[in-house]
Amino acid sequence: MPVSPSKNKLFGVDIGGSGIKGAPVDVKRGRLLADRHRIPTPKPATPKAVAATVAAVMEAHEWSGPLGCTIPARVVKGVTQTAVNIDASWRGTNAAKVIGKATGHKVAVLNDADAAGIAEMRFGAGRKKKGTVLLLTFGTGIGSALFRDGVLVPNVELGSARWKKNQILERFAADSARSRDHLTWERWAKRRVQPALEYLEFLFAPDLIIVGGGVSKPEKWGRFSHLLSTNAKLRPAELGNEAGIVGAALVAKETLG
Repeated sequence: MPVSPSKNKLFGVDIGGSGIKGAPVDVKRGRLLADRHRIPTPKPATPKAVAATVAAVMEAHEWSGPLGCTIPARVVKGVTQTAVNIDASWRGTNAAKVIGKATGHKVAVLNDADAAGIAEMRFGAGRKKKGTVLLLTFGTGIGSALFRDGVLVPNVELGSARWKKNQILERFAADSARSRDHLTWERWAKRRVQPALEYLEFLFAPDLIIVGGGVSKPEKWGRFSHLLSTNAKLRPAELGNEAGIVGAALVAKETLG
């Protein structure tokens, strides 16, 4: 049965490198009101193709109303300034306008990891947490969100940081790197994730690190988390792969009314 828009019910869409998924959200409780609908990310992931897919995800839920939408890019005033794991043509694109035209509704657009972090800080592993909190999502790339006393520092794209031998961090330590290089969970955790965490701890000295993305699922988290050592508290994301959808809907609520 379709869910109708209301004061506390908005739609969230999470655009990822491999899939575009969305669902109606109860933004008061931080819960999906229906199973998320997922469609593979089109290739190439151009603005027009991705916007059409977002519209298809909404149509699958028979949703008609405003929505929040994440994207793996730096987003400033609705415009994508970078393109990470999506087509390069997104750079300089007014994502809010393009997706709004395809869906016929007002759209709030933000960085995907920022959305996940907002959801975790409101409803998940970071709720009521003061100090410095760093969320890292391990998937196709590495998304990041940084908070100080609950306030977001937007568009912190740490996955694109260059470090050892000028290597891009996410190419070294993302979950896709584990698959690409045929690494065991143990080897990936010890040789890739641990050095990455040490590097980021040196830069930001967080009090809490939240690990999100597909690797935060209990069946995966249990395979490698015990191999990691950090000065900060280390916790898996509580909202899992739903965090981006929930965060997108929350931002739509706060910015679109």
